[in-house]
Amino acid sequence: MIVRHTFIPLNNTRLANVCGPLDAHLRTLEAGLQVKIAHRHEQFKVDGSKKNAERAVEVLQALYELADRTIADETVQLMLVGDEALDDGDNAPALQTRRGNVKGRTPNQVVYLENIAHHDICFGIGPAGTGKTYLAVACAVDALERGSVQRIVLTRPAVEAGERLGFLPGDLNQKVDPYLRPLYDALYDLMGFDKVQKAFERNQLEIAPLAFMRGRTLNNAFVILDEAQNTTPEQMKMFLTRIGFGAKAVITGDVSQIDLPKGAMSGLIDAERVLKRVQGISFTRFHSGDVVRHPLVARIVDAYDNQRSSR
Repeated sequence: MIVRHTFIPLNNTRLANVCGPLDAHLRTLEAGLQVKIAHRHEQFKVDGSKKNAERAVEVLQALYELADRTIADETVQLMLVGDEALDDGDNAPALQTRRGNVKGRTPNQVVYLENIAHHDICFGIGPAGTGKTYLAVACAVDALERGSVQRIVLTRPAVEAGERLGFLPGDLNQKVDPYLRPLYDALYDLMGFDKVQKAFERNQLEIAPLAFMRGRTLNNAFVILDEAQNTTPEQMKMFLTRIGFGAKAVITGDVSQIDLPKGAMSGLIDAERVLKRVQGISFTRFHSGDVVRHPLVARIVDAYDNQRSSR
């Protein structure tokens, strides 16, 4: 099916921003929606299935509305996530961070933020690039800024991702930092380096390996367990029973990337089975359509999923 669309009123600057450098944005739409796009000045012709061609026109129109300035590649990629990504997300929860308002970019991300807001324990399970950890840290930063918690505690199991790193020199912090670096990166992005350092000095921020959680009670804290697929059932139970009064916990993980010894049960998989009916605990499942990284990441996720399902 061929769908024709004309942009009125004609604005050459907007048209150039919609198309991108050397029509890069149009090529992104073609690859993402399996259509062919041709254009001459303000007139566009989209050739593909009826559904995809109409969807491409919707995205082009949405991009045209944003095109008073240069459009980033990631904006075009996010437009392909779903219909809900086309609006401003006025009804979606907004988090106050250094980067301004942080909102869910996909329907599942919006549900995830709502679950975190309304449950004391929330699980986010899905593939890489779906924003599980970043949004959880954003929620924690927002809660600290609003004074609803007194501190943020970030933890993850120190499990090597299929590599033997051997002896790591330095003091304890230097030994565990490589495992916790993604959490630092999210904090620096959302709070800024100076503010993160001051929060550490005031004991408002703590990042530690999961083993350090044993025996503690975490009151008035926002606690995040990242890479939870690499916990054992015993470690998961230990972590969940650390939660004290006024605390909120978010557990994130990707069950397709388990680095435990072969045959070992993942604490994340076990927790979903054991706790799925427990009141006050929520589970949010992400899929490749929620990936907000390079569009190839979603295709890679799907390829590996298809390979596993065909075995």
